[in-house]
Amino acid sequence: MLPASETPPAGVAEGERHRVPVGAMGLPRGGVRFRVWAPRRGRVEVLLSSGSLHPLEPEEGGFFSGIVEEAGTGTRYRYRLDGGEAFPDPASRFQPEGPHGPSEVVDPSRYRWRDAAWKGVRLENQIIYEMHIGTFTPEGTWASAARELPELASAGITLIEVMPVAEFAGDFGWGYDGVNLFAPTRLYGAPDDFRRFVDEAHAAGLGVLLDVVYNHLGPDGNYLKEFSGTYFTDRYPCEWGEAINFDGDGSGPVREFFTANAGYWIDEYHLDGLRLDATQSIHDASESHVIAAIVRSARAAARERRVVVVGENESQEAHLARPPAEGGMGLDALWNDDFHHSAVVALTGKNDAYYTDYLGRPQELLSALKWGFLYQGQRYRWQRKRRGTPALDLPPAAFVLFLENHDQIANSGDGARLHLRASPGRYRALTALLLLSPGTPMLFQGQEFASTRPFHYFADHEPDLARLVEKGRREFLSQFPTLASPEMAKRLPPPHDRSTFERCRLDFAERERNAGAYALHKDLLRLRREDPAFGNQIPRRLDGALLGEAAMVVRFFNAPGGDRLLLVNLGRDLELYQAPEPLLAPPEGSRWRVLWASEDPRYGGTGVVEPDSDETGWRLPGEAALVLAPAARR
Repeated sequence: MLPASETPPAGVAEGERHRVPVGAMGLPRGGVRFRVWAPRRGRVEVLLSSGSLHPLEPEEGGFFSGIVEEAGTGTRYRYRLDGGEAFPDPASRFQPEGPHGPSEVVDPSRYRWRDAAWKGVRLENQIIYEMHIGTFTPEGTWASAARELPELASAGITLIEVMPVAEFAGDFGWGYDGVNLFAPTRLYGAPDDFRRFVDEAHAAGLGVLLDVVYNHLGPDGNYLKEFSGTYFTDRYPCEWGEAINFDGDGSGPVREFFTANAGYWIDEYHLDGLRLDATQSIHDASESHVIAAIVRSARAAARERRVVVVGENESQEAHLARPPAEGGMGLDALWNDDFHHSAVVALTGKNDAYYTDYLGRPQELLSALKWGFLYQGQRYRWQRKRRGTPALDLPPAAFVLFLENHDQIANSGDGARLHLRASPGRYRALTALLLLSPGTPMLFQGQEFASTRPFHYFADHEPDLARLVEKGRREFLSQFPTLASPEMAKRLPPPHDRSTFERCRLDFAERERNAGAYALHKDLLRLRREDPAFGNQIPRRLDGALLGEAAMVVRFFNAPGGDRLLLVNLGRDLELYQAPEPLLAPPEGSRWRVLWASEDPRYGGTGVVEPDSDETGWRLPGEAALVLAPAARR
């Protein structure tokens, strides 16, 4: 069972106890039990859509609860507070008319799951695919997204990471301004459509993570303060709104609300884990940090299934990903912005704003493969302070590596995909480095077939708020000198314009039009899956060296079938007449042969030759990557 209040209300049978501590729950004998935390109120009534009012009984700690016999699945309701205005349920499971409308009673047991044999997922050997349901398909629904799941699985994807879906105001948005944390947004379908999406993902062999936001709530449709003023605090900074009160007066039920939410998604939607947004803004000075409690709740809700919890943490605090027994918070993995930033500089040559502390050199990329974060306590010029903590002990899989994600594409200003801002050869080479790395690779929707559709920042708000959001967005992007110019500022797409959102929808016809890029990704993922040298995420199983200013070698050791070399040259053709680098030496009695090459004509390359010659030595093609395997000498 998920966390519930310590003492059930009087007269509640054990089988009728809430799956979550607050909200509406249908009872086996009929009727619905309502429970809400409203310590600032003296009287709470359930107002049904029929107009009937039903008082709730007060409990200790500011809770109110009661059974309404005439309510059932599909009943719409609000809570009337102190005889005045009525508001949606803070723990509503569905808001069919949006966050300002009535809540709807949902019976999660009505959906008939088909995934009884699904055992969940482990972090190891996963390929994550970040997805925004509203733009993944032209229809922007759970049902249309589900139709594409078998194709994703056949391409080599193993784990979908869905951007936030908690109900938010407006007709489109990224989802990070959610206000009804238990209610999947009506924009993509009904709650059972979400369940069906997960069910079909499992049938296709795919796990599903959900991106959740526990550091703030959105500005429009957030009624929590009507029930209690202690949900939020001004003791901590939060750049997106008021920080959540996890450690101050009255924080107990607040912590319970959020930890129960984490377990709720795992329990009622059979999700395979969570991605925690901006954990550096989840503030808690109490002895037991709420992030650790969130992780425990998610794992407990999974029961015998395995789940993965990933965190975004701008400050790169390694203890988040250590086990609780070692003083950590128990997350499985953390996003590695350092790898992304260095790769973008290598691809574009630009290192302004938050790319300032990266040079895009092979040494940085090699260090990221070997050690995860590049900044583990060194001074960081852009922030004028030290960044990160030591993470040398974390396993390779604990670092999620990517070339694209929702934030970084949108932060380019015009929302252009990275392959459109880089030379084709370099992009193919760094795609190989990403997908064959010992970390956990992540792709952003459409990246696998070189989508030309942009991904802008979009958010549908009422006019006054829309103007403030657009202004804030321009101010944020002004850290990039080129985007701060008047000419570029005028070209930034308005977040509230529906066409900004519509332009981001994927066009799956590009799978055929960009067949070379699609083949590149599928072949690399197949190589990673089938060649144990690349699927092996055991620590210290690779080493590397620089071969020149823009080239490096990575050697993968002790794999069945022999070692593998990954050669990456981001510069021009490189001839090594002398090669005093032991990592280039083939196994005894063997010589290196090309197993895979980014310059294969099928990918749009110019052809491949063997790089190691007895007559001329090593020759590495420019802006290319090669995978070499040992072959017997003849």
